[in-house]
Amino acid sequence: QVQLVETGGGLVQAGGSLRLSCAASRGTFGSYYMAWFRQAPGKEREFAAAISWNGGVTTYADSVKGRFTISRDNAKNTVYLQMNSLKPEDTAVYYCAARFGGVRMSSYDYSYWGQGTQVTVSS
Repeated sequence: QVQLVETGGGLVQAGGSLRLSCAASRGTFGSYYMAWFRQAPGKEREFAAAISWNGGVTTYADSVKGRFTISRDNAKNTVYLQMNSLKPEDTAVYYCAARFGGVRMSSYDYSYWGQGTQVTVSS
């Protein structure tokens, strides 16, 4: 069973950038489809981006398209989320998640989750 640990969150001004990392241990990382979700206070967890097992397919929520980039390095068992042009509405806890069998946008389709990392964007 894969274990996921997110790092890279923090406080940044609007317009700034952050790169989140999610390191996987146990399991076969290269077999998993990976995704980033986020959850703001008082809101439901929402999809941000997902990537196929080999990085060949990526999918983004409309709210982050053109600003965020998901990528992975299977040799390092790590998936990344590069976040540019950050906005205050991007403030949330960001979670990475893993699943087998295809890119999905629903949190219910993901079996494995990290503990989350806080991203705060000040105006």
